[in-house]
Amino acid sequence: MMKLLSRFVFWITGWTMKKAWPEGVKKAVLIAIPHTSNWDLLYARAAFFLMDIPVKYTIKKEIMVGPLGWLLKGLGGIAIDRKRIPGGKKQTYTEAMTQMLKNSDDLVIMVTPEGTRKAVKRWKTGFYHIALGAGVPVVVGYLDYKKKEAGIGPVIYPNGDVDGQVEELKAFGRTVTPKHPDKGII
Repeated sequence: MMKLLSRFVFWITGWTMKKAWPEGVKKAVLIAIPHTSNWDLLYARAAFFLMDIPVKYTIKKEIMVGPLGWLLKGLGGIAIDRKRIPGGKKQTYTEAMTQMLKNSDDLVIMVTPEGTRKAVKRWKTGFYHIALGAGVPVVVGYLDYKKKEAGIGPVIYPNGDVDGQVEELKAFGRTVTPKHPDKGII
């Protein structure tokens, strides 16, 4: 049903798909870039349904209740429980997502590295640390509003050079046009 609805959304709005999911990648951190508008979720979610990627995104478990929780779960939301870990501290979102990936045979978690829809000079690097800790690649999902194109960009395997590899991903992000170019990747 969602794939059919996604085809309709792409057809009615004139969007196209470029580059499919990398073959053989069953677990990954997917960064969705650029993120400048609430419309990004509609087109990204539709694109991932069309590519048959079972993308999940994380949300606080407290929000995943009742009808809103059911809707969010249907769209790929998974609850993060920041339970206390040995030593008495609460685990971070990064720790929780790393553990989810380690415990799964096939899981793709979507993250927006900007952390907001505003222009930022520095990305949050939790996505990188999650991928490094779980031993999975970082895959770039992108939306280019000028071309009305959604697709998959570079795939990197974290090697510990956070600044260098994040800059490589940002460089690709600068080649696509966001919904609001003034809020794009700096």
